Amino acid sequence: MSTAEGRQGGRGVASPNPSEGDGSDEHPGKEVPADAVVEPTEAVEKAFGDRADLARQYHAWLAEHATVRGLIGPREVPRLWDRHILNCAALADVVPEGASVADVGSGAGLPGIPLAIARPDVKVTLIEPLLRRTKFLDEVVADLGLTNVTVLRGRAEEKVVRKEVGAVDVVTSRAVAPLGKLAGWSLPLVRTGGRMIAMKGSSAAEEIERDGKLIAKAKGKFPSIVEIGESILDTPTYVVDITKK
Repeated sequence: MSTAEGRQGGRGVASPNPSEGDGSDEHPGKEVPADAVVEPTEAVEKAFGDRADLARQYHAWLAEHATVRGLIGPREVPRLWDRHILNCAALADVVPEGASVADVGSGAGLPGIPLAIARPDVKVTLIEPLLRRTKFLDEVVADLGLTNVTVLRGRAEEKVVRKEVGAVDVVTSRAVAPLGKLAGWSLPLVRTGGRMIAMKGSSAAEEIERDGKLIAKAKGKFPSIVEIGESILDTPTYVVDITKK
């Protein structure tokens, strides 16, 4: 197993747009008190319904604990709701009912945990190679009582991980790697006809054009860019949606 943090799960909370900074602990900045952050209550309740309090608990874990443990940068705290938690919950728009989901390079739990809170009908496996992050994820999952979430330490390309995960309906990811490399990690975990859904920023179209051959080699087809989150985000976000041959 490689121990390089620059691969899957190399950062805890990353910006959905790479040009806007990754939110990692490399740039600690000035800490913002969690109670100073204004919650977008209407959007939170629309995204999470009667599980909104679980989303609030997760926000507290990120703001109060993940910062101390070096999983996110303190400067991300003011934008945890819109740029991270709600941004990831928007995946609920494109994940089929009752789907099995593997979240590659989960880091601090994004996008897998917001998706699991918003969609209790889906089963989510959080795949993360770093021990300090899987410990954090285990604690969060236990504290929130997320019975539809499993934490798995490892890398998506490892045989033991592929055997454990099996063939799922959907593989998700966020700011993990360039699209071609990500397809090589993700699509082997997807059943035939299932989907790889990667949260990407402004580079999405360029990556599809550049990495088309690598996507096809990994048995991916019909890559498309889908806008999501219009109903809960001030600025909707985008995903690259690829079907497994």
